[in-house]
Amino acid sequence: MCGRFALHLLHQEIRDLEGYDVNIGEWVDQQDFVPRYNIAPRTRAPIIRRRNAGSNGNRDDLVIQTMKWGLIPHWSKYEDKTLSTTNARSENLAEGAGMWNSIKGKKRCAIICEGYYEWLTKGKDKLPHFTKHKSRKLMLLAGLYDSVVLEGQTEPLWTFTIVTTAACKDFEWLHDRQPVIITSKEALDKWLNTSSQTWNSDLGKFVCQSYHDRSSPLECYQVPKEVGKVGNESSTYIEPITARRDGIQAMFSKQKAAAAQKSPSGSQDSQEKKRKREEEPSSLSSSSARKTNAKIKMEKQPIPESDDDEIEIIEKPPEAKKPKFESAPKSPKPKTPEKTPKGKGAGNKSITSFFSPKT
Repeated sequence: MCGRFALHLLHQEIRDLEGYDVNIGEWVDQQDFVPRYNIAPRTRAPIIRRRNAGSNGNRDDLVIQTMKWGLIPHWSKYEDKTLSTTNARSENLAEGAGMWNSIKGKKRCAIICEGYYEWLTKGKDKLPHFTKHKSRKLMLLAGLYDSVVLEGQTEPLWTFTIVTTAACKDFEWLHDRQPVIITSKEALDKWLNTSSQTWNSDLGKFVCQSYHDRSSPLECYQVPKEVGKVGNESSTYIEPITARRDGIQAMFSKQKAAAAQKSPSGSQDSQEKKRKREEEPSSLSSSSARKTNAKIKMEKQPIPESDDDEIEIIEKPPEAKKPKFESAPKSPKPKTPEKTPKGKGAGNKSITSFFSPKT
C-alpha cells in the first residue's frame, strides 16, 4: 500500500518534470498545493492528466492539477469518510471488480512525488521507510481520479487514488504491496492515453507487474518515526535515520565504545587507570594528603625558640599534667594555751594512778 509520500519542491521544479521529456501546458489550482515532506490522505497534491480525456483530445496536451487524496466517486452525494479509497488494488482493476469500472477507462492520472513512505512491522513496532529513485529524479505513481459536486456545493471536488500492486522481490521484506511506478515517457504516455475511453488487457498487465526497471533502481532506508504523525514536517523525514546525529550511527558509536571497554584490552586499560588513581589521588585527595603530611611534619620538627615560649617540643608530647606549685611558707600561728577545766587535773591523776601497777 501507499499511505504517505513527499513532495517538497518549488512549483517550477515540479512543472519541469526533469527526466521524463514531457511538456506541461498549465497547472490547474496551483495555489492550492503547499510543498510538504509528509503528505497524508485527505490533503492536496499535484497529479498529471490529459486536459481532454476524450477521443478527440490531444494525447500530448497534459496538465498538472491539484487534487485531494482519497477518491470520491462522481455519483456520491456527500463525502463518506468511512470509505477507504486512498489506494486501488491493481488486481481489482484487471479483474473488472469493484467501484473502479466506471473510472479506469477514461480517468487515469499520475501522481508526482519525490518518494513514498512505507512502514516495516517488527513485532509491536512499526518503522517508517522512505523509497525513492537512486537518481533522485521525481517519481510518478499510477492513479485514477474523479470529480463530483457534493450536495450543498457549487464547485466540483477533484480527488484521486494511487494504484498498488504486489511488491517486487527486492521489497517484499518491507511490505507485500507497493505503488505502481511509472519510470519513462513511453510508460506515461501509455497510462495516460484515454482516447479509447476503455480498459484493455495491456493496461491490466501493466499495473499488475511488479517493479522491474533495472535502468532506474530504487533505494529504501529507515526514516524518523515522527513522520507517522499527520501534520509533522521536517526535511529529515526523507533522509536516512543513520545520518542523524541522534540516530543509529550515533547509537552504533556508543555501542562500539562500550564494547571496547568490556574487551580484554579495555579491562586492562580500566585496571591501569584504577591503579593510577590509587597511586595518584585526585586533586581533592592530594590536597587533603598534603595538609596531613604538613601537619605530621610540623609535629616532628621543633618550633623555633622565642622569647615568649619556653616549652620543649618532642616527637610525642606526654599528656599534660597539672603543675605542682610550692606553697609559700606559712607564718606560724601563735599557740593558744590550753585551758584546764576546773577539777580536771585532779581527776585525771586519780584515774592514772588507778591503772598504774602497784609496787
